[in-house]
Parts: sequence; C-alpha cells; structure tokens
Amino acid sequence: MKRTPILFATMGLLLLAEGYFGSWNTALGIFNMGLISAVLALGVNMQWGYAGLFNSGIVGFVAIGGLAPVLISMPPNPGAFSAGGLGLILSFAVAVAALWAAVIVNRRASLHVRMVAIPLILFAGFLAYRAFFGPATNAIEAINTAAAGNLGGLGLPVAVSWPVGALFAAGAAWVVGKTALGLRSDYLAIATLGIGEIIVSVLRNEEWLARGVLNVNGIPRPWPVPREVDLQLSTSFTERAASFGIDPVTASTLTVKLLYAALFLIVLIALIWLAQKALSSPWGRMMRAIRDNETAAAAMGKNVTLRHLQIFIIGSAVCGLGGAMMITLDGQMTPGSYIPLRYTFLIWVMVIVGGSGNNFGSVLGAVLIWYLYTKAETWGPQLMGYITAGMTDGSVLKTHLQDSAEQMRLLTMGLVMLLVLRFSPRGLIPEK
Repeated sequence: MKRTPILFATMGLLLLAEGYFGSWNTALGIFNMGLISAVLALGVNMQWGYAGLFNSGIVGFVAIGGLAPVLISMPPNPGAFSAGGLGLILSFAVAVAALWAAVIVNRRASLHVRMVAIPLILFAGFLAYRAFFGPATNAIEAINTAAAGNLGGLGLPVAVSWPVGALFAAGAAWVVGKTALGLRSDYLAIATLGIGEIIVSVLRNEEWLARGVLNVNGIPRPWPVPREVDLQLSTSFTERAASFGIDPVTASTLTVKLLYAALFLIVLIALIWLAQKALSSPWGRMMRAIRDNETAAAAMGKNVTLRHLQIFIIGSAVCGLGGAMMITLDGQMTPGSYIPLRYTFLIWVMVIVGGSGNNFGSVLGAVLIWYLYTKAETWGPQLMGYITAGMTDGSVLKTHLQDSAEQMRLLTMGLVMLLVLRFSPRGLIPEK
C-alpha cells in the first residue's frame, strides 16, 4: 500500500527536477508522451496481464489507430474522391464478396469441390479487385501530388478521431484474433508480428491513403488546444506572459503542452477507472482464472477462445486510441517512424518494469521508462565524454566509445529491465 504512492511521488519529483534544473518545455514534453505511453501500456497490460496473450505487433495497432486523425479530421482533398472514390468502393466490395463466397464454399461444399472452387474464387476476386483498385489509386495520387495526393479526411473534430482510431485497431484485432487465437500462444505472437509489419508497410507504400513516406502535416488540434502562433499574436496573452516575466514564445509553448496534458490525463484517468472496474468484476476474475489455468477454466464451462478474443480486441482498441492521441500531439502522420523498437519493445519494457497485471504499475512503468528513454539520449554523450576525457584524441577506443554514445538508450533500457527482473521480478508495483 505504501509502495505505490512513494513510487509515483518519486516519479513526480523527477519530472519537477527536470523542469526546475533543466527545461519546463522538456519536462512537459516527457510528461505528455509518458501519458500516451501509459495508454499504450494499459492496452498491452490488458492482453498480457489479464489474459496472458503475447502481442508482438503492437506497432501495427498503434499505426492503424494513428491513421484515424488523417481520415477523420483532415480536410478533404478536392477532386480526389470524385476521381477514384467509386473505384475504391467497388474494389473493396469485390474483395469482401470474394472472401465471403470462399467462406460459404468452405462451409457447405465437399472437400473435392472446395479444393477447386476456393482457389478459383480467390483468384478471380483478386483480378477483379485489381481492375478497380489500380486505376482508382492512380487517379487519386495524381490530384495535387505535391501537397496532397491522397483522399484526405472528413474535416470532423479531432476528438471524434480518437475513438475511431480505437475502432480501427479493434477491427484489425478481430481479424487477427479470429485467425490465431484458437491456436497455441506462440502462433499468436507470430501472427501479431506479421500483421503489425503488414499494417506499417501498407501505410508506408499506399500514398492514396496517408501519403506514404511523404507524410501528412498540419493535423488539426483538439479543442481547446490552440496553435502557438495564434497565442503569440494575441495581445492579451503576450501582456499576461510579460507580467510573469516569460517571453511569448515560451509561454505559448508551455500553455499548449499544459492543455494537452490536461486532455491526456482525462483520457488516462477514465481508462484506469474502467480498467479497475473490469479487473475487480466477475469478468476480470474469470479472465485471470483463464490466464492461470486454461484447462481448468474450460472444464468449468468457460469459452476460452471467445474470452481471449474479447480481451485481445479491447487491449488493441486501447492501443489504437493511444496511437490516435500520439498523432494528434505530433501534428503529423509519419509512417516511416513506426518501428518495432519504439512501439513494441519499449511498450513491453514499460509493462514488465511497472508490473504486469497491475494497471497502476503499467502507468508508472510507462512514464518512468519514457523519462529514461528520453534522458538517455542526453546522458549517453555526456557519460562517454567523461569516460574518454583522458584518452588520446583520434585513438580507436575513444572514437569507438564516442560513436557508440547514441546506443546508450538501448543499453539503459536493457539494464533497467535486468535490474528490475533481478530485484523485483514481478515489477515495481506487482499484481495483488
């Protein structure tokens, strides 16, 4: 009971020390990304801590959630939908019809008929799909290629895109879960790893969707977060900032980050409340019973596969929500930045270090690990500078150590995880 408030208070002191001795901009930046990372860690903790499901493709669900602000909140690209929208709709309709026909044949036909009919249906469906899809995407990408070249969005408020991002990720999780959750756990890890890479690859290469590696910039901000330049042009704001002895640029940046922090805190607190209610309910106790002994739970009449599918979808939806929030904070969609090291490995470190199965542990681990991950970028060169201060300039060892400074992030994360696993194997705040 004492460990949790002490650890959270220590984390708060670290952030305050960063602001006081360093920069409040940096401290708030770490805090905001820590809150978003806490949302992602909660989603993974629901899957692993509640049900023992190993998701190795977190990056894919984060990425597909990040697509929502682009498709929902960005303004439409004039002429793009009229040029290729109908072709896209027809292509996806043909793909769904072909898959549905293959499923019906697989269920109702004999083995010999299935062996011939299903490949023919899928091949014909693929040809028809490409016949509509190729011309449609080419037409969309030809519209204002320099500035857009994609469908654009619906122009709706950004707050609407956050739950839509959760729905996108939940849909992808349903597809993966229906395929792999009936198999052994190692197959689920392989399936999620593959699906995650497929989603990221699609975002990087399909320019009609989110401009691919050309990126989407200028994503609107949620209410009530203004843009810094608007605050700087406000006379009343600049006068108020001057009365506190702060220049308008710094004051506008701090104000925006504080407003973001308030929004993210509201979302995180709501998620923690819901997660705690679910964990202490009969449903939560059933999920943990399935996690601890699937055979015994199945013998008691529980549908293990269905419950695994439920929690896998819920956890992935939370990750998609975090992905949409992250894109909103960044203000741009950069598919090239979605790498497993950042959006899968690091999230797992947060859950393991914080305490698997404990929602508060996942939140603490997320903020702590993001703090260390950010600061290690600064600490690495400083540490290497101290180590190599007495070495001869140009020596092989000194050059090697200085060039290796940027790898201190990986060393720091590995060292932290090893220390926690050695001295607190169940995490900083273990599951009760």
